[in-house]
Amino acid sequence: MKKKIFLFSLVAIMGVAFLSIGLFKAEAGPIKLTYSNFFPPSHFNGSLGASWAKEIEKRSNGKVKITYFPGGALLKGGDMYDGILKGITDIGMSCFAYTRGRFPAMEALDLPMGYTSGYAATMVANDFYKKFKPEELSKAEVMYIHAHGPGLLHSKKPVYKLEEVKGLKIRATGLSAKVVKALGGAPVGMPQGGTYEALQKGVVEATFSPMEVLKGWKQGEVIKSTTECYSVGYTTAMYVMMNMKTWNKLPKDIQKIIEEVNAEWLVKHAAGWDKADQAGREFSLSLGNKIIPLSKEESARWAGAVAPVFDNYVKTAKGKGLPGDAYLDFIRKGIKKYSK
Repeated sequence: MKKKIFLFSLVAIMGVAFLSIGLFKAEAGPIKLTYSNFFPPSHFNGSLGASWAKEIEKRSNGKVKITYFPGGALLKGGDMYDGILKGITDIGMSCFAYTRGRFPAMEALDLPMGYTSGYAATMVANDFYKKFKPEELSKAEVMYIHAHGPGLLHSKKPVYKLEEVKGLKIRATGLSAKVVKALGGAPVGMPQGGTYEALQKGVVEATFSPMEVLKGWKQGEVIKSTTECYSVGYTTAMYVMMNMKTWNKLPKDIQKIIEEVNAEWLVKHAAGWDKADQAGREFSLSLGNKIIPLSKEESARWAGAVAPVFDNYVKTAKGKGLPGDAYLDFIRKGIKKYSK
């Protein structure tokens, strides 16, 4: 009789235990993630980062909660990639160029290819990633990539021809520094966050950036003219990535939701870049700044001056076992495709 009572009690205890475990699982809180962005919350990329997070929360019916840190509050742009790998943040947005040398394949996108719009640059960048799947991006899960419209020269004094670039201290990032050097200027590396003050204080005399920065980063207030050097228009490819361990732990249904939102948001960024470029142009003109178009002949001179940058990239890429020629051919065809 005592044996039966003992067995009954043991079964009852185990049943309560299993029930408790079941209740714990049922009552477990939402999946909590962190998202860091170097763009300020007032910038459209800062706003899109916030809305991406909200959309994930909405479509997951609250199963995912994302704490968002814009404006470099948790990680600065240059620290973002390592921060993602180390798990300091689960998700992060930054520029490949801010960790120069870490992404030799993706650097091809930043070359002065003559990009025509942010839409074209963004679509080409995502197609490039899907086509080549660079090994350098295997350590983190890529959400999506976006890229700004053609990078142009914004200066404190008008620049009408190639000779006037010589010796000019120009803010540049990543491969755009090589473009500056090829044009005869003196590149000064720095992220967008420090450019306004650098221009204001004369640390630099010009900057290579898309039109967007003139309003988005208020740089129209500290320059006097923009030279429309579209023949050497480069872009800066930017990523949204997630820590690989974090990604692999997510349920499949949540991964699917995120992938669907990613596909939608890269298009939003593409459109946002072009809208921001137009706003930057209008803002700069409202301040009385000049916009200087280059003639066909002058544009060809600028393009000729940067030709060695392509040759050097291909040579360096091949030295690392990468098909640099194939990268450039793919990008050029993509620009034509998305510029129609």
